[in-house]
Amino acid sequence: MPGTLPVFVVAVVVLAVVFVALGVKVVSQGWEYTVERFGQYTRTLRPGLHVIVPFVDRVGAKLNMMEQVLDVPSQGVITRDNAMVTVDGVVFYQVLDAAKAAYEVRQLELAILNLTMTNIRTVMGGMDLDELLSQRDKINAELLAVVDLATNAWGVKVTRIEIKDISPPTDLVDAMARQMKAERLKRAAILDAEGLRQAAILEAEGRKQAAILEAEGAREAAFREAEARERAAEAEATATRMVSEAIAAGDVQAINYFVALKYVESLKEVASAPNGKLILMPWEASGVLGSLGGVGEIARQVFGPDAPPKAPPPPAPRAEPKPQPQPKPQPRAEGPWS
Repeated sequence: MPGTLPVFVVAVVVLAVVFVALGVKVVSQGWEYTVERFGQYTRTLRPGLHVIVPFVDRVGAKLNMMEQVLDVPSQGVITRDNAMVTVDGVVFYQVLDAAKAAYEVRQLELAILNLTMTNIRTVMGGMDLDELLSQRDKINAELLAVVDLATNAWGVKVTRIEIKDISPPTDLVDAMARQMKAERLKRAAILDAEGLRQAAILEAEGRKQAAILEAEGAREAAFREAEARERAAEAEATATRMVSEAIAAGDVQAINYFVALKYVESLKEVASAPNGKLILMPWEASGVLGSLGGVGEIARQVFGPDAPPKAPPPPAPRAEPKPQPQPKPQPRAEGPWS
């Protein structure tokens, strides 16, 4: 008996150590453990020190509760306009309920991956290629809404889904490049035409303004010319009235005024003739010059004392001496001496 006591003690100590090792559980931060009793889920162990019943309870699943990243491999997608593109992406998710994630779905990551790939084909297949390339935010939002709704039953929250790359075929890329070039050339041609149109409009506006200004200038010139003619007519009427009065009073200078005026105008027209080379003046033309004094006198009478002074009359032409009559001989008286 004394020899069996130490063996018993050792067995008890070993059994206690085994019980402690099996019954004490330490859960790290960011993780949660599920506990099963005889194969049935009973509770979840959160981060910290926990004690379970050895041989009765056991840890069922160890789940990472931090946000995780799942790569979506490349896959081919046919768009609505029958264009074949290659798409890949990335999924960010987080386990919120460890029990659901452990017991509602088998192989959680594979389930999320397949669900995401299927919805990528569904969402992107209903869009045209141009929408596919220009509306990535819309694609990401639709994928997130669909996948997050489907994974709620698994205790998982899908936080983001991002499409990383969309790769059309090479021939389609070349066609898109040609289309873009043609579109840019079209825009350049439109801008050139718009520039020419604006230039033509501005030029027409300039011509219009120039024509308006020219018409206004011509109207002003015509008005001033008419005013000048009116004043000249008034002056001529006044001069004619004064000459008429002078003629009625018996002034010979008035007649000389009209004669000299007409003579000078006739000489002006003769002198301005383009084919005139030699002008022959009659001898009586000198008499016209003599009548200019009468013209000046009439002008002073018409325009008042401010009229220019009378020009000295030109020398009168020398008249030929007339033959003097010879005196008749007186009859000689007969005297006694004859």
